[in-house]
Amino acid sequence: MIKTWRWFGKKDPITLEMLRQIGVEGIVTALYDLPPGEVWSLEAIEDMKQTIEGAGLVWSVAESLPVAEEIKYAAPTRDMLIHNYNASLVNLGRAGIKTICYNFMPAIDWVRTDLNRQLPDGTTTLYFDRMRYAYFDCRILQREGAEADYSVEELRKIELLDQTLTKDEKEELIDTIIVKTQGFIHRKMKEGADPVTEFKKLLHHYRDMDREGLRENLTYFLQKVVPVAEAYGIMLCIHPDDPPFPVFGLPRIVSREEDLEWIIGAVNNHSNGITFCAGSLSAIAENDVPRMAKRFAKRIGFAHLRSTALLPEGNFMEASHLDGNGRLIEVIRILEECVSDIPMRVDHGRVLPGDSEITHNPGYTFYGRMFALAQVEGMMAVVRNEINEKRSR
Repeated sequence: MIKTWRWFGKKDPITLEMLRQIGVEGIVTALYDLPPGEVWSLEAIEDMKQTIEGAGLVWSVAESLPVAEEIKYAAPTRDMLIHNYNASLVNLGRAGIKTICYNFMPAIDWVRTDLNRQLPDGTTTLYFDRMRYAYFDCRILQREGAEADYSVEELRKIELLDQTLTKDEKEELIDTIIVKTQGFIHRKMKEGADPVTEFKKLLHHYRDMDREGLRENLTYFLQKVVPVAEAYGIMLCIHPDDPPFPVFGLPRIVSREEDLEWIIGAVNNHSNGITFCAGSLSAIAENDVPRMAKRFAKRIGFAHLRSTALLPEGNFMEASHLDGNGRLIEVIRILEECVSDIPMRVDHGRVLPGDSEITHNPGYTFYGRMFALAQVEGMMAVVRNEINEKRSR
């Protein structure tokens, strides 16, 4: 695997020089200033590529080339937006960017309730608290029919939370779920807009959408874009849902083994690939992450190596890259043996001493990710030694 790093462009305080010095080989980035649906011009792509190459690195993956919401809920404008998506694919292909990561999560991407959950050693990590999520859903968002998604005991706990959460804690929950985790991935809120109101407007577009409907819309999209990707030697790699279960009444269709099987069969072409995010997939006990890596190895074009710790009552948090339900060393064994030269990046690092002094997006610290990269690089070295020993026998 090729060691890559998600870099947020020229304004990122984590510089390309810093990344080269810690052993990063390739860069994962996007044209973050452009909204979903706008064409990525060849000039803008080449400018980004030249910046990266000027620092002695390569642009390995475009993450993300975002899919506009109107495509996901099949608005009348979706054909025009798919046309624009294809134009961006053509320009990326011409520039030599051959791996594209995208997702098909409706309305919201990754969901956490705490961006700074303190661990016993004093570092902090990302955390999903099911009851705080449920409280947000029922009491802050006030989603119609939300209570039906929760048990009687959970509704009782929501009542208790309503009596104890402070105004500041409620505001922090809004900021965490809607603003901070979404604002740097093409979902910037309109200046001065109320986040809850804006999010409810977006949810309204999906009010009649079920799992099959979203699958139909993904199929329609893939049928239009995969032939273009194939023509330019591009592998389109869909990212799993994070977390891999329905949220806010929205369907999720990239969560389990059967979902990945369905996706690669919907348009059976090598350009229709998978971003294998061990962290997202490991957030539910049903997913055997190494088994999934082995089953879909030939369609994995990009890997996110992180892991989650499953906790009681549906809670989970980012685990050490050496631990958790992701079982990363087993995944690394499979990918090193079965797939040639795919880009890999670590993800969602802890906040370590010094990280607070460098501005960063949630989960994208410098020292925390550097520590994770060292852990993963160590596992890669062990696995490569194992493979070489087998071959020499």
